[in-house]
Amino acid sequence: MGNKTLVYRQKVTDNLNESYKHLLRLENAFDALQKQYQFPICMDDFKKIVDSVEYLAYSDQIIYRFSKLQDCMGAKLFKSVLLYEGENVNKPFLDILNRLEVIDVISVDEWFEIRDLRNEIAHDYEDNDEIAINILNTIYKLKIDLKETLDTITRLVG
Repeated sequence: MGNKTLVYRQKVTDNLNESYKHLLRLENAFDALQKQYQFPICMDDFKKIVDSVEYLAYSDQIIYRFSKLQDCMGAKLFKSVLLYEGENVNKPFLDILNRLEVIDVISVDEWFEIRDLRNEIAHDYEDNDEIAINILNTIYKLKIDLKETLDTITRLVG
């Protein structure tokens, strides 16, 4: 294995470690909320979460860690995977996603759903409870896909 391959493998490993850290903290926050509330959450439970400093902090942590995870994967991890695979990453992001789909790392459509949710979070959602509930419930569903993507990349780099 050449020096470049080792360097690229280390980049993938570092980005995977950061991604798994965000995922773990996201899952821990869901676990804490699930001791009291069942997902998908309803409006009544959401109002109780918002009224509790502790549970609201877990909700905020979920949103923050999801955003950090999506950013890390999209901005760092995916490119490092392609570099490790010997690919050129000086191309549009859609081409990077398409290549990752070809090697069975991600689904482009799923990634756009994840990215769209991240963009929705970036806008002010706090004044609309229905949007906030939808965000939390969607993150709950998507965390499984995110973990599968990270696990796939882990297997790819050995």
